[in-house]
Amino acid sequence: MDKIVIRVREIRGNCPVFRGGDKITIKGPEINLKETDNICIHALAPLLHYVTALRDGIDPVKLGLAKKGRKAYIQCPDPGEPYTSGGTVIFEIERE
Repeated sequence: MDKIVIRVREIRGNCPVFRGGDKITIKGPEINLKETDNICIHALAPLLHYVTALRDGIDPVKLGLAKKGRKAYIQCPDPGEPYTSGGTVIFEIERE
């Protein structure tokens, strides 16, 4: 089964969980905790909607998650200031 690697591409505002370059690794239905830096329940929900499709080889462009290429982009639902004290994280997802 293919592996999905989700990397923190950009942080807009303040994220108490992730730092730039952090990653989450998923193989099959399992999050590989040994290869994962952090997990945030707020960000995990929108990411998981697309992991299965991307793992199965669906083109990120056809899903509307990229303009071109094999990497998909999804963001955390926290809007950040002035609405919350947090911030949004942009994730880059790639099938390996």
